[in-house]
Parts: sequence; structure tokens; C-alpha cells
Amino acid sequence: MPTKFMPFKPGGQSLMLRRVLIGLGALVVAALIAGLIARYAGSGHRAPAPAASASPAAPPRTSASAMPSTPAPSTSAKPTVSPVAAPPHTTDPLAFAQAFATALWSYDTRTTTQSQQLAGLRTWMTGESQYADLDAVAAQVPDPTLWDRMHDNGQWATGQAAEAHLPAAFQSAVAKDPTKLTVAYLYAVTVTGTQSITWNDGGRGAEDRAITIAVQCRPGHDCALASIAPTVYP
Repeated sequence: MPTKFMPFKPGGQSLMLRRVLIGLGALVVAALIAGLIARYAGSGHRAPAPAASASPAAPPRTSASAMPSTPAPSTSAKPTVSPVAAPPHTTDPLAFAQAFATALWSYDTRTTTQSQQLAGLRTWMTGESQYADLDAVAAQVPDPTLWDRMHDNGQWATGQAAEAHLPAAFQSAVAKDPTKLTVAYLYAVTVTGTQSITWNDGGRGAEDRAITIAVQCRPGHDCALASIAPTVYP
């Protein structure tokens, strides 16, 4: 029997809905995070100030003969290839969420270590540290001991996202005050799909999967992952 890669780990109280609240203010408190109000009361973040533009100074002119020669890069070193699919170039939060869910539900313990899997998933995260919930992603990956057991079973899985939508509570909150969304541009997205699991001696199975994630899609930038909810929101 396989050791399943569970999508939600007990006790993984994610900050995902707190990140969404940064963008939506108090509109979704009652609808989405009633159980987290006391925990996160008074701990909001401020939106980052835009960086001031500056023109870089022009480098001094140097004659070709005076420039030092640069050795050609070595071609012997092989590029590092992540075992996790790369994030897509998209500004659509639904498309991004589906792609991430597919990557999350796909893994191969036969050829990938736990640390490699986690590092690959974290490449999907936003570069804005105040919104990047690293712990929420770590909660989705089995710990090294469990991963080793899965490796011993030769376990690997392929995920497929079938549908993505904005949860009803999120849509209702945005409809009440659309301007709140423009602070951090965080979207709550629920994805449903399936995960096919295979292990040694011809074992295989398939399970339905569902997940709610926070996606940041600032205008003019590719979407990125902000967090993952411990609960699926319809």
C-alpha cells in the first residue's frame, strides 16, 4: 500500500486568508476567516511603496584593446533542472491556479528528494515577502521521513486540474468594494481535479483533489503564488 501524499496536513493553519485580507480589508472576515480573527487581530501589513525610478549612470567608454578578455563559459556543467514544472507566464489567476495545482499534485519520490520538491514549489511564490506564505507551501509536502517511506514504495503521482473558480465568499466581498482588491491584487481561487498515484508492484489508484490558494496578479506582471488555505472554500 502506498503512503499517500496528502494535500492538507493536520495543524497547518495557513496564513493564506490573512494575505487575502491584506487586499480585501475586513470585507471577508466573517465569510472566510471567522476562526482566525482572534489569532490575527491587529497584525495587518502595509502595501509596499513603489520603488523610485532612477536612471543608471552610463559606464565609462573603454577601447576594445583595453578591455580585458573574458574567458568563454564552460559548457561542461549541466544546468540544474527542477523536478517541479516551472510557473506559467500568465496574468489570469484561474489559469495560474490550475497550473499550480497540477504541479503540486504531481511528484516522483523515486527521482526527487523532499528538499528538491519543496524548493521547486517555492519558485512559484511571489517575490513580495510580506505576502509570500512559505510555511503554507511546506505544509503541502511530506516531511523527509515520510518522503523516504514513499521513496521506498517507489511512489509517484500525476495531477490534473479540471476546473478553477473564485469562491462565492470572495466574489461577494469584492462586489461590495472592488477597490479593496487593488491594494495587493490577491485572488482566492479554488481548484478541483484528480491525482493518479502509482507505486511498486503495479499498485495504482486515483483520488479527487481540491484546494484553495491565494494568487497575486499585479497589473503588468505574471501571477504568482501567495499562500494555500488549510480549508477548501466553495
